[in-house]
Amino acid sequence: MSSKSAPPPLPEPLRVAVADSHTHLDMQEGTVEEALARASAVGVTTVVQVGCDIKGSRWAAETAAAHDGVWAAVALHPNEAPRIVQGDPDGWSRQGAREAGGDAALDDALAEIDRLAALDQVRAVGETGLDYFRTGPEGMAAQERSFRAHIEIAKRHGKALVIHDREAHADVLRILAEEGAPERTVFHCYSGDAEMAQVCAAAGYFMSFAGNVTFKNAQPLRDALAAAPQELVLVETDAPFLTPAPYRGRPNAPYLIPVTVRAMAAVRGVEEDTLAAAISANTANAFDY
Repeated sequence: MSSKSAPPPLPEPLRVAVADSHTHLDMQEGTVEEALARASAVGVTTVVQVGCDIKGSRWAAETAAAHDGVWAAVALHPNEAPRIVQGDPDGWSRQGAREAGGDAALDDALAEIDRLAALDQVRAVGETGLDYFRTGPEGMAAQERSFRAHIEIAKRHGKALVIHDREAHADVLRILAEEGAPERTVFHCYSGDAEMAQVCAAAGYFMSFAGNVTFKNAQPLRDALAAAPQELVLVETDAPFLTPAPYRGRPNAPYLIPVTVRAMAAVRGVEEDTLAAAISANTANAFDY
């Protein structure tokens, strides 16, 4: 195995345990048990497993039920909604090629997310939101309809809302304001600037920072992290994606959270333990566990 594809080494453990607020264990190598053991060995004792489609959301709920320290989030990803409605002839998603199902198919899928959202181990509805990077204008109506439905489901079940916002900041904030955001709303893999961080802070939205905060070109993201109130900051891997520097390009996993926590503490000019304690409390608040 070349060093480029090899899993990075275990970092020095955190002294104060934290949670990975957003991971995709179903897309990572090895077993869930192995991933959780490695994470626990470095002080990452809780993970939120996030579903992106029906199959993944069911798996998230089952996995959270089977393992202490795992909570689930269930949703149709913003890029999944247009595929359900318009079809996916190229088989772009993990489901393979699909026929167009129209609004009825989206309604059926949302009904299943609604059913899963009622389960106790499911602590959030997400990741939902808008993605203007992967989906063009023809998919926007389906994305928006799905996003508004997920907001309603989260509020009705008293669950957190986990937002995927890619190149769609203004519309995501507008729709949240129009619908009325749930009591607890998390911007996963926060990608806005410092000005948007102030808008999120004023609304009480949590901002979860991923490994990309360590990337050379990510100064606007570091400025946002510096501007975010301590009580609204979370950390995540979004694994297997967004592996922090110096391991960028290699597979990410929850055990690499300490690398990002240390980079975040440096940006904020606080002690590692201080930030870890805040993140730990914030994640428990955000996901109500």
